[in-house]
Amino acid sequence: MTLSLPVAAVLLFMIGSALAAAVLRDVVGSIVAFAGYSFGVAVLWAFLRAPDVALTEAAVGAGITTVLFLLTIARTSVSRSARFEGVSVRSVVAVVAIAVTVGATIPALPVVGDPTTPVIQGEVSQYYLENAYKQTGVTNVVTAVLVGYRGFDTLGEAAVVFAAGIAMLLVLRREAFV
Repeated sequence: MTLSLPVAAVLLFMIGSALAAAVLRDVVGSIVAFAGYSFGVAVLWAFLRAPDVALTEAAVGAGITTVLFLLTIARTSVSRSARFEGVSVRSVVAVVAIAVTVGATIPALPVVGDPTTPVIQGEVSQYYLENAYKQTGVTNVVTAVLVGYRGFDTLGEAAVVFAAGIAMLLVLRREAFV
């Protein structure tokens, strides 16, 4: 599998941001690095042609989560030396295990834009166009795909965005009364 230059640049940015978030002693700097990592993930999803997932990641990961982290730090009164506890061996082993597991699946993925994939050849799109009305009873194909075929995925994304929004409102409401 070969990577295009933009995708490789985004992956390098994500690795750099993740490492910065893990090793920075300044908590605010670590939160900003984490926001950068999350933004990199959103860009990667856009490169992988999943704009709905990219928008959710950008809104929740880079946006709302970052604000919640910053508000949490602003509301706590922990001494600067007590904020950084170091990196434990168990944490390193867990991160390496997850990275190896995810890395092992990458060779099974088709190259982005590969003309032999069913999506590019139009097989998947043609299936949706031919069967959407019969199988879902919905006259709009986009609605049929989002609700009929990807209903649980769409429900999960909506639930995540809704929960993040409610959490944000609760935190901001408490901020107003403090």
